[in-house]
Amino acid sequence: MKSPVIKRSIVIAGHKTSVSLEDAFWKGLKEIADDRSLTLSELVSTIDTDRRHGNLSSAIRLFVLDHYRHHAVVAREPAMSRDLRPMQPQQPASVLRAD
Repeated sequence: MKSPVIKRSIVIAGHKTSVSLEDAFWKGLKEIADDRSLTLSELVSTIDTDRRHGNLSSAIRLFVLDHYRHHAVVAREPAMSRDLRPMQPQQPASVLRAD
């Protein structure tokens, strides 16, 4: 059985390197780059510069995961804020009197 991980070449800061990523992470990375009007190389360079430890492939996976997790939370926030709002006191029903 063939592994879903594919080795891909990319140029970062003028140096060719390779990363091993599943198709879903590669597609997600490309979407994020397009959304930010960046080239893939520019985005991967930023990820490479910002990573604290681990290899570049892992850093990319974590970056993509964090990006989509953030968007999932933002998408849920309006519903969450409705659920977490304090209840407004209800106004008493008006009573009509016939004089």
